[in-house]
Amino acid sequence: MTIIYGINNCDTVKKTQKWLTANNVNYTFHDFRKDGFSDTLLTQFFELIDWNDLLNKRSTTFRNLDESMKNNLTKETVFKAMLEQPTLIKRPVLIKDGKLTVGFKADNYQVIFN
Repeated sequence: MTIIYGINNCDTVKKTQKWLTANNVNYTFHDFRKDGFSDTLLTQFFELIDWNDLLNKRSTTFRNLDESMKNNLTKETVFKAMLEQPTLIKRPVLIKDGKLTVGFKADNYQVIFN
């Protein structure tokens, strides 16, 4: 089972969904805002990928964080912040066969689904 996590209005999520559909990949989409987000799900993400690779430092949400927080990031502070504001997570998050991939690049997806 392939699961895509993100938010519905994210352009990268839309590109990913379009690519998956065009390549006949069955997937389930989990919208953080509509379907919810829990510490259990975030813990799963943290177990599958380093939190530094999951953190979206280019997001508006990250840029709006307090400077002291941005300068003192730890696994614990990032976990708490992501739980409160899932838009801090790079999108989309794809989980396939127990492996987690962040972001969308067609070349990477071609490898994942071949």
